[in-house]
Amino acid sequence: MIISPKALARAKAEKLKKGYTAFVETETVAHFLKKEIEKQNLRVVVDRTPHGCWFTPLEREE
Repeated sequence: MIISPKALARAKAEKLKKGYTAFVETETVAHFLKKEIEKQNLRVVVDRTPHGCWFTPLEREE
């Protein structure tokens, strides 16, 4: 089964919006996820490891 990197990035962005941490293994998905994060104005911390990237949402200041 082939999964679209864009669709995977959108799904990870939804997890971030709900307050969950997201992990991506490939640079392609990380690139698309960064675009989604910018488009949706999400605040996250990115932690790069040799195995992939962790995206951790920051709580909104209200």
